[in-house]
Amino acid sequence: MVSSAFICAIFALGVVARPAPGFTFSTGAAQPAEKQVISEYFNMLAQKVQEGRHMAQAPVCDMASAVPPVLSPTPMPSPSAGLVLKHVAIGRGTQNYTCGSNATAAPTATGAVATLFNATCVAATYPDLLAILPNVALQFPFDPSNVGLLKPVELAISGHHFFTNATTPFFDLNYNSKMQLGRGAFAKTGALNAPKGASIGQNNKGYGAVAWLQLDARTGASDGLQEVYRLNTAGGSPPPTCADNLNSNFDVQYAAEYWFYEKA
Repeated sequence: MVSSAFICAIFALGVVARPAPGFTFSTGAAQPAEKQVISEYFNMLAQKVQEGRHMAQAPVCDMASAVPPVLSPTPMPSPSAGLVLKHVAIGRGTQNYTCGSNATAAPTATGAVATLFNATCVAATYPDLLAILPNVALQFPFDPSNVGLLKPVELAISGHHFFTNATTPFFDLNYNSKMQLGRGAFAKTGALNAPKGASIGQNNKGYGAVAWLQLDARTGASDGLQEVYRLNTAGGSPPPTCADNLNSNFDVQYAAEYWFYEKA
């Protein structure tokens, strides 16, 4: 018999009895790569349900067992000594850029806006499933003014990410009154290019995945928040030149894992 705790864990991933879903992809008709990643997601989810039927006990949401993805051959720097994992989220939103009148110039990054969805228990219990969530999330429409649960996994909102100026990322994890996790401004302290094979963006027309980042809290961050890692990115990179975006601001859809660390 499947334990009630396991059923709760699966429900947290959005696996409930319901009619077969009809999916609307990000833009236009679904491309083969989009169909493949959605198929991989549901096949993997079905596999987890089958495995659960043979478990002697329910999986435990132990944050100590959550391990962030590792870049190879050059990994991201490890969290500083004395820090422990506080929260894991899937960020879904846009990377923001601006262009002037020079058609051959590269777009200038002006920040990002994203909604953060609670994926802590997924990271602790189903790391292989977590690994494909940014790419899956990127295949579905995103409207920051009308967000409930992250499609199609139905993760609940845990916070928001935005920039207070062109160089200062801000994270607010106090969205849920029952789960006040902190908020504050951060500064980039490390960056590595996304690995080969990372999702390039929507409909196979993207220009690549944005870099993996390490960020340090600035003075004033609350509730012990100290470091944030943006990992396993999907999409978000701009075109190489401003030829198609002269004298304009524009957004590029992206998704990523965010790993938050606090003082022990």
